[in-house]
Amino acid sequence: MKQKLRIAVQKSGRLFEDSQRILKDAGISIDNGKEQLKASSQNFPLEVLYLRNGDIPQYLRDGVVDVAIIGENVLIEKGEDIVKGEKLGFSKCRVSLAVPKSFKYNSIQDLNGAKIATSYPNTVKQFLQKSNIEAELHIINGSVEIAPNIGLADAIVDIVSSGSTLFKNNLKEVEVILKSEAVLAISPQISEERQAILEKLQFRLKSVLNARTSKYILLNAPNNKLEDIIRLLPGMRSPTVLPLAEEGWSSVHTVINEQRFWEVLDELKSYGAEGILVAPIEKMVL
Repeated sequence: MKQKLRIAVQKSGRLFEDSQRILKDAGISIDNGKEQLKASSQNFPLEVLYLRNGDIPQYLRDGVVDVAIIGENVLIEKGEDIVKGEKLGFSKCRVSLAVPKSFKYNSIQDLNGAKIATSYPNTVKQFLQKSNIEAELHIINGSVEIAPNIGLADAIVDIVSSGSTLFKNNLKEVEVILKSEAVLAISPQISEERQAILEKLQFRLKSVLNARTSKYILLNAPNNKLEDIIRLLPGMRSPTVLPLAEEGWSSVHTVINEQRFWEVLDELKSYGAEGILVAPIEKMVL
């Protein structure tokens, strides 16, 4: 029987939704209508296992799954020995140190001898060792933010996305220990046959990721400014230039990073560019 690549995905939450979306954008159809914990793709040799996020590193280590879409912060805490593949650009967050708003915090030295509550003891220990800080750790699974309010800790270390949870619990973020996003993690026990399937999956994911950060641009430009505009917008190889019906004008088609477009917009206009259109790209194969 033909083997399938086994991929672990968080079974609920934002990482679950974003993982489902990127697989769908990569053309992989997964039937999980009954919310079962295992589902297969009908058009790609892929089997998806929906697991608890914190359990995934051990499943990778044991070879129960071949790859996983997982937060980089979880790998740093529980799976530093596991190979990280592509960064996937979603589920971005940071692991931060926070203290009560009333705490007069000047530097990390203020936490010498303090009590710190966290769900990330290994990450915190490494951070404290680098900073030469002695602190008492209280390991809590969930609802870490409440620890200072009930007198269990002087500070916390936890995941921060928007900061709204800290604000609601009267805490302030004072140190960013690490920044994280979803990554593709690879089991050290993956077989050669499944490695070949993984390479096909990675090719598809890279095409989706390239498209997400790029835009297709069309504009009309006076011919006497074409060289300046082409120098400004080199494209993947070079822009496509087509003559317009109006003499002395051309249409320029190219691809550019979305953020860079806003940087060069004023220059494009100063070179006489008109009718500038920006369109999304569904897939981009380099």
